[in-house]
Amino acid sequence: MARKASLSGFPELLPEERVVENHVLDVLRHTFELHGFSSIETRSVETVEQLLQKGEIDKEVYAVSRLQEDGDSKKAEKLALHFDLTVPFARYVVENAGYLNFPFMRYQIQKSWRGERPQEGRAREFTQADIDVVGEGTLPFRYDVELALIVVDALSRLPLPEFRLRVNNRKLSEGFYRGIGLTDTAGVLRSIDKLEKIGPDAVAQLLKDELGATDEQAQAALDLASITAEDTSFADRVRSFGVQDDLLEEGLTELTEVIEQASKRAPGKVIADLSIARGLDYYTGTVYETVLLGHEQLGSICSGGRYESLASNGKKTYPGVGLSIGVTRLVARMLSQGLARPTRSVPSAVLVALTNDEAWSEAQDVADQLRDRGIACEVSASAAKFGKQIKYADRRGIPFVWFLGTDESGTTTHEVKDIRSGEQVAADPSTWTPAEEDLRPRVYGTEE
Repeated sequence: MARKASLSGFPELLPEERVVENHVLDVLRHTFELHGFSSIETRSVETVEQLLQKGEIDKEVYAVSRLQEDGDSKKAEKLALHFDLTVPFARYVVENAGYLNFPFMRYQIQKSWRGERPQEGRAREFTQADIDVVGEGTLPFRYDVELALIVVDALSRLPLPEFRLRVNNRKLSEGFYRGIGLTDTAGVLRSIDKLEKIGPDAVAQLLKDELGATDEQAQAALDLASITAEDTSFADRVRSFGVQDDLLEEGLTELTEVIEQASKRAPGKVIADLSIARGLDYYTGTVYETVLLGHEQLGSICSGGRYESLASNGKKTYPGVGLSIGVTRLVARMLSQGLARPTRSVPSAVLVALTNDEAWSEAQDVADQLRDRGIACEVSASAAKFGKQIKYADRRGIPFVWFLGTDESGTTTHEVKDIRSGEQVAADPSTWTPAEEDLRPRVYGTEE
């Protein structure tokens, strides 16, 4: 990746790296729209009060202010850059509810900013791709199933290694904790959410020290978190503990529906994993996390869940379900591990060569005809020897070089050379088109 050591956490991309990122973004847009989702954009700046109302993240928020304050600056609301797209989206729904059709299906691809310690997979400026469905008052549970399948569809279209979308249900977990006598269910979830980072022994100690759990309660919570399954067998394993709670049963029913449908439509891609907790308090049901197999240390590349009251205006509540793909995290790993490569770093498919400097205008005419038909091209800036012009095209990754000439009758002739194979043929600028795979830069996985 392009280097910017003096300002870490704000990534910059070289042209060939940007081709990979654009490919990821294009695939996500295309897939989301195939499923009927509309694109929106929200402002980058929110009030500090709005940003902080859903959790303690103030140490990571970037404040925004003018370098020179005026007399009214103390009266103005404090502003900050958004640290995710969910909180701005909740505000957007409330403020624009009268203009939206519910259930409202939206996707949003924008940058966010978070002041945390930069490391691989974590940047201070990063791009997210969010997809949510929001209802007015109620939202059918079927969208929890559909969101999982849409994300699987999108990620399957990218040059990635195998991945798993891990799904749990907070109702299931909270009902189980209540059933074993742990009343601070949010606290238990926050502790379980640390399982992969600090391990089961440390989590058990947290449960005992901070929540007053007994050894038996702590072990039961860990036993629940150890359950994974690619099918609905997880439900029988949970019921075998003998814990009784209405909320637990509701969560089991919902998670069973997600896994049942996913195992039919995306076998092996979606699994029940009862260790998934998601630390944010606004999740109320289904929760998702996604990992790349063999790259688990990267963390989740896509996460989210169901929320019943993230968006509310006091009179109406707008429940929803959504997932967020960490585009910057995903692309950074694709680049650092060579998981994807572009066919070239420039959009140009053709370089129109110059026989002499007087031919520049005629060469531009050829380029115009090609561009009119959607073929990206450029014209040589000077009439260097053809060998030099070919080398220039080769350095830039341009596959074709166009040559103009004159026959015995004085008529202009056209030939195009594939500089990879050396094949050179006569061509008509009004009809010639390269093969589909050469028309624009393409991105391939390393296994292709």
